[in-house]
Amino acid sequence: MGFISFSPTYELIYGSGLRAMECLRLRVHDLDFDRKQITVRHGKGGKDRVTVLPPSLIEPLREQLEQGFTFHQNDLGNGHGEVHLPYALVRKYPNAAKEWGWQFLFHSQDISKDPRSEKMRRHHLHESTLNRELKRARKKAGVLKHGSCHALRHSFATHLLEAGYDIRTVQELLGHKDIRTTMIYTHVLQMGASAVRSPLEALGPEEVMVAAPN
Repeated sequence: MGFISFSPTYELIYGSGLRAMECLRLRVHDLDFDRKQITVRHGKGGKDRVTVLPPSLIEPLREQLEQGFTFHQNDLGNGHGEVHLPYALVRKYPNAAKEWGWQFLFHSQDISKDPRSEKMRRHHLHESTLNRELKRARKKAGVLKHGSCHALRHSFATHLLEAGYDIRTVQELLGHKDIRTTMIYTHVLQMGASAVRSPLEALGPEEVMVAAPN
C-alpha cells in the first residue's frame, strides 16, 4: 500500500503551531488550500480555531491526500472505510463516517478494531509513533539536543514573535485562552537593548537634520 511519510506532520506542527494531537486529528476537509488556512476543531478547551497553512506544504499535503484517498477507496471496496466520529455528528450525519472529507489526514497504515464500536476502522496515526519517529530523525541528523513535537510548536510561537508579529495574533493562532500563556514566549526571547534596532538607523543624514529640534 505504500509508505506513509511522517515529514508533513512535523512541518505542519511547526509551520502552523499545532499541538501533536491537533495535527493527528485533522480531517481532510479541515484544509483550505485556497485561503491557505487550517481549521483546528475541538482544540484544547473544546474550541475551534483557524491557523495558517504554509504555502510550501500545499504540494506535500496534496500528495498525502492522494495517498489517503487510495487507502480510503480500497477500504470501501473491502467493506470498510468508516471513520470514528463524535456521537453528536453520527446522529446528525449518519452517513458521514464513510465520506472522504471526514477521513483523517494522517491515517494509520493498518485497519484496527475500534473498542468503542467493535467496528474495523482506519484511525489516525498514534502520538507515540510520531514521537518515536521524531527521535529517530534527530538521531539520524546528529542532533544531540532533546526535542519533542511540542518543542516545534514552541518554536512556531517564538519565531513569530521574533519576526515582529503582534502577540494577540500569536495567541489566536496557538489557541491560548489566556494572553499570559502566550506572553511566556516573550521571556524566552530574552531580548534586551542589544536586540532593539534604534529608529535612527532607519533615517538618512538629511532626515536626521529635519527630525532634530531647533
